[in-house]
Amino acid sequence: MRKIIVSIFLVLTFLSSPAMSITAVDWFKKADALRDGEKYTNPKKAIEYLNNGIKLKPNYAMAYLNRGRAYYALGEHQRAIEDYNKAIRLKPDYADAYLGRGNTYNNLGQYQRAIEDFNQAIRLKPDYTGVYLNRGNTYNNLGQYQRAIEDCNKAIRLKPDYVDAYINRGNARYGLGQQKQAIEDYNEAIRLKPDDADAYHNRGIAYFKQGNNNLGCRDAQKAYTLGDCRLLDFAKDKRLCR
Repeated sequence: MRKIIVSIFLVLTFLSSPAMSITAVDWFKKADALRDGEKYTNPKKAIEYLNNGIKLKPNYAMAYLNRGRAYYALGEHQRAIEDYNKAIRLKPDYADAYLGRGNTYNNLGQYQRAIEDFNQAIRLKPDYTGVYLNRGNTYNNLGQYQRAIEDCNKAIRLKPDYVDAYINRGNARYGLGQQKQAIEDYNEAIRLKPDDADAYHNRGIAYFKQGNNNLGCRDAQKAYTLGDCRLLDFAKDKRLCR
């Protein structure tokens, strides 16, 4: 009789444990609570939660998408691609998964693969502003600046206050030697988001390229106060700024 009582006690303890009471949806919600937009504040913890949820619900495409994003944030690009692949197998029309995989390929320098994924995402979701932005970024990486500008234009038409699109278009114009137009784009980015370090950094480079060291140094200093010291360090090394 004692052995039977002990066995029942162990079963009841196991069934009432926290792990058994948490559902797949609960795990996914716990991971979502760590998200700030598409980024995770704690990607390692998010992966832990998503792993637990996937064990209980292994055919949920969004879970693989989000775990791919978490791996991407950690720089574990191959694992990210594997998860995006799983999401696409489960949901072939998943534009977000093509975007995520395209971003990962772009970071790996596999630009043609990235563009193919961005193209597919646009076919599935023609008004997806983030895809135009990221495809434009890949075209910038390829030195195809006019195509990059065209994609940024599309992103801006869809979202007129898209700060990153103005910055990327400015980068493309800078690549074409159009410093004046590049500065205008950075100006607009700064107007929309006055604390964007990238905009000051890039505008400062354009000013230096024009030979306007005073304004270049001012932007380098502003970027520095916002946490980006790269341009100021470079300018001081080259004795462009004091």
